[in-house]
Amino acid sequence: MTDALKIGNKEFNSRFILGSGKFSLDLTRSAMVNGGVEIATLAVRRANIGGEENILDHIPKGLTLLPNTSGARNAEEAVRIALLAREIGCGNMIKIEIIRDSRYLLPDNCETIKATKMLSAEGFIVMPYMMPDLSAARSMADAGASAIMPLGAPIGSNKGLLTKDFIKILVEELDLPIIVDAGIGRPSQACEAMEMGCAAVMANTAIATAGNIPQMASAFKYAIQAGRMAYLAGPGRILERGEASSPLTGFLEER
Repeated sequence: MTDALKIGNKEFNSRFILGSGKFSLDLTRSAMVNGGVEIATLAVRRANIGGEENILDHIPKGLTLLPNTSGARNAEEAVRIALLAREIGCGNMIKIEIIRDSRYLLPDNCETIKATKMLSAEGFIVMPYMMPDLSAARSMADAGASAIMPLGAPIGSNKGLLTKDFIKILVEELDLPIIVDAGIGRPSQACEAMEMGCAAVMANTAIATAGNIPQMASAFKYAIQAGRMAYLAGPGRILERGEASSPLTGFLEER
């Protein structure tokens, strides 16, 4: 792995994380395969043990599960969900998602900081979903977060990088992977996030609501790869006025 995504003690080739919350079970595998993803989120309530059809049966073997604490309203509830996820075999990576606001569905940074500290002490690789605020992000890092997951726009909105300037601050100031989570609606927006220096992008609604889900998953895969490549290459300068790309003098002189 020459350019691996490192989260905690784990490494991944793909920088595209797929949320599985809005997919029908029969399209889950196709989206993950076409997107080339190596990490997929999982709402614990969708992992049925026995009985009715289980989402775990549709996730490709070898893919790393990232259970989330969807439905938690405070730190204590998030910790209970995380412990349950580990108990049923979902591993030790956890995405903290604490939402008390039922209208706008915005994450609660204060409770998320508490849950980060509690779950880090339990040995989890903690990835908190948060409003992009530098002070809160620093507190999460101090509490043991392995990555920070700021929203680009309200969850499920497909509005893109509305919080772009604040995410850029996190990229510049924190020595942790910054993974844009929520709001990304187009592959071009995912590419822009990667060009900014984000470590990865997570998408769900943009793909689940597309006309052709497998094809859109592929589009996101290539857009994220292109954005990462551009970031590593170092984007060219921006000028206030035009500059000729070829010499304007000398080529008509007589010899």
